[in-house]
Amino acid sequence: MVKPRLLLLSDLFGGESPEWIKPYSKTLASKFDVHYYDVLKLGGINVSDCDESGIHSQFLKGGIDKAVQTLLDFEKEEVTILGFSIGGTIGWKASLLGLKVKQLVAVSSTRLRFETETPNCKIKLYFGENDRNKPNAEWFSDLNVSNYVFENQEHQLYLIEKNTVVICSEF
Repeated sequence: MVKPRLLLLSDLFGGESPEWIKPYSKTLASKFDVHYYDVLKLGGINVSDCDESGIHSQFLKGGIDKAVQTLLDFEKEEVTILGFSIGGTIGWKASLLGLKVKQLVAVSSTRLRFETETPNCKIKLYFGENDRNKPNAEWFSDLNVSNYVFENQEHQLYLIEKNTVVICSEF
């Protein structure tokens, strides 16, 4: 039997195979054909001589759109997406533009607070209670989106291995 395809979309810092992504890959490999995408590469982001704010700025000035288009060019079949921070936003936008997404799970994807349209797939969002940029309760209600808030956690809650179990249980 062929396993469904799962895309792991990195956070703002990307990397070839960051250590923190490995528990997700390992946990989900029994159920999925797992593929990792470095969103820096998808978006054509230049990281040389750039700090976090420089990288973020490049994403906002066309990098998100380029990453979405690259993903649409690469993926032609139905996928499930697990996106982290900006990776979740890229997955959301790609699904709105025609990527066949069965399920979208996004962790700490705070830029979603600016979205006004919901993709046509199963969605679950995770945020840290102390992430000041997470969408407000009205946004979740207006878009009818399911979410889970990790108590006393910050934006990068996905780096904490014990949270991997909760997030992966969504699948």
